[in-house]
Amino acid sequence: MIQGISLGLLNEYKESINSYDEVIDNNGQVKPYWQKFFDTLESIGLKELKFRNQEIIKKLKENGVTYNVYDTNNDSNRQWKLDPIPFLIHKTEWVDIEKGLKQRAKLLDLILKDIYGPQELIKNNIIPAELVFDNNGMLLPCYDIKQKGATQLLNLACDLARGPDGKMWLIDTRTQSPSGSGYALENRIVMSKVLPELNKKINRKRLSPYFNNLQNAVDAIGSVNNENPNVVFLTPGPGNESYFEHVYLSSHLGYTLVQGTDLVVRDGYVWLKSIDQLERIDVIIKRVDDIWCDPLELKRDSLIGIPGLLEVIRLGNVAVLNNPGTAALENYGLLAFMHNACKFLLNEPLLINSVATWWCGQKKELDFVLNNIPKLIVKKTNRKLGFRSIYGRLLNEEQIEALKKTILLSPKDYVAQEEVSLSTTPSFIDGKLVPRYAALRAFLIFEGNEYKVMPGGLTRSAYIKGKFEISNHLGGLSKDTWIITDSPVEYNKNNGEQKISNNQLRNTLTSRNAENLFWVGRMCERSMALRSFLKIILSRLNENVYRSKENEQPEFLIVLLRTVTHLTQTYPGFVGDPNDEKGLISPDDSIFENPINELLRLICDPRLMGSVSYNVQALLNTINQVSEKWNHDTRRIINLVEESLFALKNPATTNVNTVNHALDKLHIRLFSFYGNIYETLPRDNGFYLLESGKNVERILSLIAAFQYTFKYKNDDDVEALLMEAILENHNLLAQYRNIYKSHLNLKAVINMVFLETNLPYTLSFLLDTLANFLSKLPKSMDPNQLSIAEKSVLEANTIVKLIDAESLVQFDKDTLIRTKLDETLSKVYELTANVSTNLTSLYFNHSVIQHSLLDTLDNINSDEI
Repeated sequence: MIQGISLGLLNEYKESINSYDEVIDNNGQVKPYWQKFFDTLESIGLKELKFRNQEIIKKLKENGVTYNVYDTNNDSNRQWKLDPIPFLIHKTEWVDIEKGLKQRAKLLDLILKDIYGPQELIKNNIIPAELVFDNNGMLLPCYDIKQKGATQLLNLACDLARGPDGKMWLIDTRTQSPSGSGYALENRIVMSKVLPELNKKINRKRLSPYFNNLQNAVDAIGSVNNENPNVVFLTPGPGNESYFEHVYLSSHLGYTLVQGTDLVVRDGYVWLKSIDQLERIDVIIKRVDDIWCDPLELKRDSLIGIPGLLEVIRLGNVAVLNNPGTAALENYGLLAFMHNACKFLLNEPLLINSVATWWCGQKKELDFVLNNIPKLIVKKTNRKLGFRSIYGRLLNEEQIEALKKTILLSPKDYVAQEEVSLSTTPSFIDGKLVPRYAALRAFLIFEGNEYKVMPGGLTRSAYIKGKFEISNHLGGLSKDTWIITDSPVEYNKNNGEQKISNNQLRNTLTSRNAENLFWVGRMCERSMALRSFLKIILSRLNENVYRSKENEQPEFLIVLLRTVTHLTQTYPGFVGDPNDEKGLISPDDSIFENPINELLRLICDPRLMGSVSYNVQALLNTINQVSEKWNHDTRRIINLVEESLFALKNPATTNVNTVNHALDKLHIRLFSFYGNIYETLPRDNGFYLLESGKNVERILSLIAAFQYTFKYKNDDDVEALLMEAILENHNLLAQYRNIYKSHLNLKAVINMVFLETNLPYTLSFLLDTLANFLSKLPKSMDPNQLSIAEKSVLEANTIVKLIDAESLVQFDKDTLIRTKLDETLSKVYELTANVSTNLTSLYFNHSVIQHSLLDTLDNINSDEI
C-alpha cells in the first residue's frame, strides 16, 4: 500500500498500473515530487477538478486552439485537448535527458553535413547508400545549400518515451519543420490560469528562456546580412494541421506571418509584398515541408513555396530555419544506424538510445522482420501522408502474409521497430485518474555556440487505455510538461534587457492580408445587411396585412421579395428571368403564395451563393486567413459567430421563429465582432482597408436595395410602405420622422438617404467616409495626386451631391420606369464597385515589381511562461 499519498485520488489509479509508471519509483514508492503534486491536487478535490477541466476546455475553445485534421469527413478543425494533470520530470533526471538531446542534435547536424557533403558515412559503410539516396527527404538540389555558420541544423524536435526499463528512448525526430512548441506554450499559459494553486506550491522551470533563445538565434543568423534583420514566419496557410501554432508563435515572437504568395524573389533576394513597398527579408522561419519550398527546383506543382528560394539561399542572401534538405534526417531507417554513426563521428556512445529499429534493406534484418511481425511495428522509411504504422500484434495470419508480400516487393522502403510498452502517467479521463501511455516531444534550438533545450516540452498521451498511438492527429491528449526543481526558479533577468527587433518596430501589412482585411469588412457588412433586409421581410410577412385575394401577397411585399433576389443575385428566386425587368415572366406563383421556403433557403442554405449562411461562412474563411490580427476577445466572438452559423445550417432549423431568433443572435455577434475590431485594431493601413471594404459594401447594398425597390412607380400607398421599409433597413426611419415631421414622401426620402451628411447610413456620408479612408492609404505616385480608387469615389460622390430629387422621382407613363433614378444609381453603383478592382491593382496584385523597389534597393545600399 502506498503511504503518505492522497489515497482518495490514487487508490483506483495504482490498481490499474500494468507497466512502468511515472508516479512510482523502482522501489514501488511514490516519487517525492509526485507526492507533493497529489497532495496539492487532493486539496482541490475531484469535484473541483472536474470543474477546472471544463474551464480548460472552455479557454482552449475561446483561444481558438485547434489541430487541423486532413482525413476527416467532418469539420477539419479539431479542438485541442489538454489534460489537467501535467507530466512531471525532476530536474536531476532532466539534466541527463538534456545532455543526451544535445548530443543527438550535434550528431544529426554532423550527419546532415556529411550526406550533403563528403559522404564519409556512406563511403565507410556506416549508413547504406540506398537508405539515403532512395529517400524522398534527400533533395539533390539542396546539395550546395548551406547556412553561413558551421551549424546547419538549427532547430529540431525529438520524441521521447520511457521504456519498460525506466529509461528514456528516442522514438522519432522532426527536423524540416518541427511543430509543437507553440502548443506547449499555450498549454502552460492555460494551466497557469486554471490551476494557480499548483503554480504556488510546486517549483518548475519556465518555458520563456527557450523562446528567448529562439529569438537570439534568429537575430544571429539574420544579422550576417542586416544588423536588424527582417524576419518572417512562413506557413502553408489555414489548411495546415498546425496553423494555429503558426499564428500563435509568429505573434508571440513578433514576426510577420506569411504564405508563399506573400514572398517574391527579385535580383537575388527574397522580398515581402507589402501594400506600400517590397521589403527585403533576411530570415525565414520555415513551417513548409522541404519538398514544397521552391517549385522551380523541387516540387513543380507547389503553390505554397517561393520560386527561386534555393538560389537566394545559395547566394547567402537569406537565412532559413531550417534549410531545405533537412527532411533527409527524418528517415525512420536512420535510427537503426545511429549507434555506429555516433561512434564514427563523435567517437562516443549514444547517451539516449533509439528504439530498436530494423531496416528491411538488409537481408539479415529483413529475415528477422518477416519472422517477428507480431512483435513489431512496421513503417515506411519515407514519411507519406496516408500510410499509418502497422502494429503486427493486431494482424491475423492472412494479414501478416499480405504484409510480408508487400514488404518483399520493395524491402528498402520499410523499417520495423520493436513495440515496447511505454510508461504510463496519470490522466484525468471521464472524471477519474487513470494510467495512460505517454510520450514527450522535446525542442532544441542552436543559439550562441551550443544547442539549448526547452525546459519542458509537449507531452502527448493516449485517450484510450492500452493504446500506443498517441498522436494529436489520431485524437490524443496533450499535457503541460513540468521540469520540477527543489527550489524556486528565478525569473530570467535578461527578459527586460533584450533589444527590440526591427520586426517589433515595423507593422508590415502583406498584400494578401490587406486584401483579406478589405474582404473581412465587405463580408461582415454584406452578412449584416442581408440579415437586416430579410428580417424586415419576415416581420412584414408576420403582420396581419390586407390581401385582396386569398393566398395573394400585397404588392409592396412582392416588390421587397423581388428586391431581395436582386440584392443577393440568387436567381431565379422571386424574380424568375433576371432579364425580365418588370417581372412579366414571373416565377411559379406558388413562390409568392408561400415565400417562406425560398426565404429559409436564402438564410440557411450554405451551398446557395449569396445566402446568409454562405456569406457568413465566407466571412469566417476570410477571418481565418488573418488570424494573427485578432486578440482573445475577438476570437471568442468569432467562436460565437461560428455557433450562429452552425445553428443556421442545422437541417432541423425550419421553423420561422427559430430562424428569427438565430438571425437576431447572429446580428448581435457580427456587430460585436465589428465593434471589437473597430476598438482594438491599430489605425494603420489594415484598418483603413477594412473600413474601406465595409463602406464599399454598405454603399452597394444601399444602392441595390433603393434602386430595385423604387425603379418602378407603384401606387402611393404601396410606395409609402416601401419607403418605410427602406428607411428602417438603413436605420433612418426615426431620423426621418424627427427631421421632416411629415408623411413619407419619396423626394424627401431621396434627399435624406442620398444627401444628408451627418447620418452614418446615408449615401453622401458613406462616400465621404470612404474617400477619407482611401486618402490615408499609401500613394504610388505624387502624394498630392488622387489614386484611381479615389477618383472613382470622387466621381460617384459628385454625381450624388448634384442629385435633383425632383428629376429622380419622375417616371415614364407607359413603362412606369424611373429612368433617371435607375441610370444615376447604376452609375454610382458601377463607380463604387470599381473601387474594389482599383484597390486590387494598387495594393493586392504584385505580379510586377512594386513601385518602391528601386527606392528600397537604394536604402539597402546606403512572467509565467
